[in-house]
Amino acid sequence: MHKTYQSQPVSHVMWVPLGNVVANSYNPNSVAPAELELLYISIREDGYTQPIVTYYDEERDHYVIVDGFHRYKVMCTYLDIWAATEGHLPIVVIKKTLEERKASTIRHNRARGRHAFSSMSALVLSLSEAGKTDEEICRDLGMEPEELFRLKHTTGFAKLFADKEFSRSWETDKMLQARLNAEKAMNDAKMHESPLITKSFGKT
Repeated sequence: MHKTYQSQPVSHVMWVPLGNVVANSYNPNSVAPAELELLYISIREDGYTQPIVTYYDEERDHYVIVDGFHRYKVMCTYLDIWAATEGHLPIVVIKKTLEERKASTIRHNRARGRHAFSSMSALVLSLSEAGKTDEEICRDLGMEPEELFRLKHTTGFAKLFADKEFSRSWETDKMLQARLNAEKAMNDAKMHESPLITKSFGKT
């Protein structure tokens, strides 16, 4: 193999026992029965054409899924798929920190055009609490600044903005106006205890 390709994970696909692969704990996965059925048919007819992206947990001696949970779920669910590979899954391994793996999971999902809003919010909150700046979060997750700002205002508002200051050089005019409006609304809510505003920001 040409040395140029050696650094690419796909150049090192491994087949490992299903029992050695586990779901991650930070990305709640759910799949509709119809979607799982379609994926099952695809794998049954064409085989596994994409490996599961994983991280090797040395302490627990197993592979944690970064991307590919549904392909893993198919083998867990359908005996004929398990039998076709004698219970082995194709995987690749990436060596990244937990926060980097969370970002990688989102990138994979967004590249396919889907990522649960609640999961995205939880991961953004986690990255923010880990000390990532808004610029770093946008860069790592492939988000536009306005998209991140809207997400922050839609869910987890107080936590995502607590003790955080936007870089004025990075903040767009739209973000600036939205931030000022939000801050005014929050201050008004504290002063007047307006039930409507309190409900809007998820307070009880």
